[in-house]
Amino acid sequence: MDIMNEEDYFKNLTDRERAIFEGGISMGALFHQFVGTPVSVDTASSLEEAIKKSILLQPAVIDVSVKLNRNLIEKCSGVMGYTSLTGEMLSIKLTTKIKEKTITTCISYDENLQYPIMYIED
Repeated sequence: MDIMNEEDYFKNLTDRERAIFEGGISMGALFHQFVGTPVSVDTASSLEEAIKKSILLQPAVIDVSVKLNRNLIEKCSGVMGYTSLTGEMLSIKLTTKIKEKTITTCISYDENLQYPIMYIED
């Protein structure tokens, strides 16, 4: 059995395509891992930091910016003082780099689409 190295798996992709792939994988993992997490206005900062630190562990991710919509968290919080994180509350940018190609992948809530959209910024 031949042992493949990392480059063998991605030889059919350009560096840009690979950076986009890594950003998409990381963004999907982030979304499905953290949506539903209990959050309050008081815990939003620590959740932002936890999301950032966990996603920075992913291959090729070199930077992450996480902002949770505290106004929406407060509005949705019930009598117990917290709510569950939703896609509407997320504003995230992550940067991936493969060799010399850098890509920024984002998620933010689009009011017109009424959907938390993931997209490639550049």
